[in-house]
Amino acid sequence: MATKKEESISMLDAFKEFTQDKNIDRTTLVSVLEESFRNVIAKIFGSDENFDVIVNPDKGDFEIYRNRTVVPDGEVEDENKEISLSDARKIEDDYEEGEEVSEIVDFTKFGRRAILNLRQTLASKILELVHDSLYNKYKDRVGQVISGEVYQVWKREVLLVDDENNELILPKSEQIPNDQYHKGETIRAVIHQVNNENNNPKIILSRTSPVFLERLLEAEVPEIADGLITVKRIARMPGERAKIAVESYDERIDPVGACVGVKGSRVHGIVRELNNENIDVINYTANTKLFIQRALSPAKVSSINIDEENHKAEVYLQPEEVSLAIGRGGLNIKLASMLTEYTIDVFREVSDTEADEDIYLDEFSDEIDQWVIDSIKAIGLDTAKQVLNAPREMLVEKADLEEETVDQVLNVLKAEFEG
Repeated sequence: MATKKEESISMLDAFKEFTQDKNIDRTTLVSVLEESFRNVIAKIFGSDENFDVIVNPDKGDFEIYRNRTVVPDGEVEDENKEISLSDARKIEDDYEEGEEVSEIVDFTKFGRRAILNLRQTLASKILELVHDSLYNKYKDRVGQVISGEVYQVWKREVLLVDDENNELILPKSEQIPNDQYHKGETIRAVIHQVNNENNNPKIILSRTSPVFLERLLEAEVPEIADGLITVKRIARMPGERAKIAVESYDERIDPVGACVGVKGSRVHGIVRELNNENIDVINYTANTKLFIQRALSPAKVSSINIDEENHKAEVYLQPEEVSLAIGRGGLNIKLASMLTEYTIDVFREVSDTEADEDIYLDEFSDEIDQWVIDSIKAIGLDTAKQVLNAPREMLVEKADLEEETVDQVLNVLKAEFEG
């Protein structure tokens, strides 16, 4: 069985535990501590109205006083708020009826249950304060870049801590592919979301968000920070490639040159931060055709047909330019579509002579399954030359055909014109 001294030490330890390293302002902490003591006192005595609670978080101690009114012997109706004259004079022999007796309360005399109750009450209220403090610190900072120290690396997320030891989460989905994280290292990310479900705030970070790239640009390019250049749009395939459309409000400033820097000096640091993600910067324009043309750089476009209502574009290029427009793994055309917000279909240019010699796909039904022909026609390709001039990747993805099937179709069609 614990001694009073042991209980007193336990009580003091319990108090100190909740007054250190909580990042809570002193006024709020004093209020919460006092309220916690009063809750326990009310449970023990039925009321806390006649108690004075003095807490000192700086020293980690507290004092509790109970105030009772002196009444004649035998007329005590509420032992919590009243004390008989004879009992009062045992404390000080000059007390008179109607006076107030103030006694210090030894909290440890209330036993282990009271101490446990206080610990639980304090823990609950302090946790609530810590959560409120964390949420209030970050709720208005979505979109800002923050540095955090890697604390724990898990399969689905990385746990970081900020300079006040608050926990930050970097989910796998917001990590750049091939990023490697090690405990203790410092990494940068943008504050992506601040959730506060059930008063349990979660600070979600991202390194894949276009906003992260935009903030890095702002930090490297003074003209953006000064408002002379605006980042109009960003398209990213994190860790691989990004396209950025910028516009200058000062005709004397070349926005692309300013963002890239002399010999790429301004983007080099960003490329390293983003795990060698290649960055293309182009001039923004409200002219849709010209914007799509620039977005498909380095390919040179011959002509473009625009369907503004459906946000679609048919782009025609010389045969040698098609592979540049599509890019490795279709990356260039995907980013161009993301940047311009148009579905872009790329076609090889066909001469009038070639067009006259064209053959409808239906005429190949004896060599190609009808369902395959129908799948190709469904994406707007009705003739053999149209199919041969369309990118192979487009036939695979848009017609939803196996690569082997597409190659068989192309071989049949090529044989017809080579024969």
